[in-house]
Amino acid sequence: MVMQLGFLFDEGLCVGCRSCESACISENQTPADVRLRKVTETSPHTFLSMSCNHCDSPECFRVCPQRAFTKKQDGIVRINRDRCDGCGICLTACPFHSLQFNPQDHKVTKCELCFPRLQTGLSPACVTACHTGALKLIKLGSDLEINTTTTLPEFPDIRLTRPSIRFRPKRSTQRSWFLS
Repeated sequence: MVMQLGFLFDEGLCVGCRSCESACISENQTPADVRLRKVTETSPHTFLSMSCNHCDSPECFRVCPQRAFTKKQDGIVRINRDRCDGCGICLTACPFHSLQFNPQDHKVTKCELCFPRLQTGLSPACVTACHTGALKLIKLGSDLEINTTTTLPEFPDIRLTRPSIRFRPKRSTQRSWFLS
């Protein structure tokens, strides 16, 4: 049985530098306004780095009238851009807003987990560029890694799509000092 690939995002390690975004743009040669990976500040000094979650049950796959999406055995959701007619139905179906409309060719594009890099044994560009180790590629199993969760408070409902991402939430850094 092939394991589902996905991301592990450590919220406590992300400093919001956006190196993952830049690496993604460079690797995929997308226009600067087409961000397949986005870093957002969810609260002061807390960031979330998101791309396609390569869902177990992807809505993009389900709603596309052109059947442009495929799901590989390792869980990677890919788009055949030759089949895409740019209708945008998938854009509104994705609860994570991970798909992007490319204004240059009027088609939808998405993170494909740097599939060509994976085939040569390399990690996705975003993972390689993350200098703090906040972003990792993992093989998902039936058990969660220690101190991980399937969702965060600011993350959309996961029940419909079952995204292939796990999180390590930021831990409180406040300390209490007691005088005796």
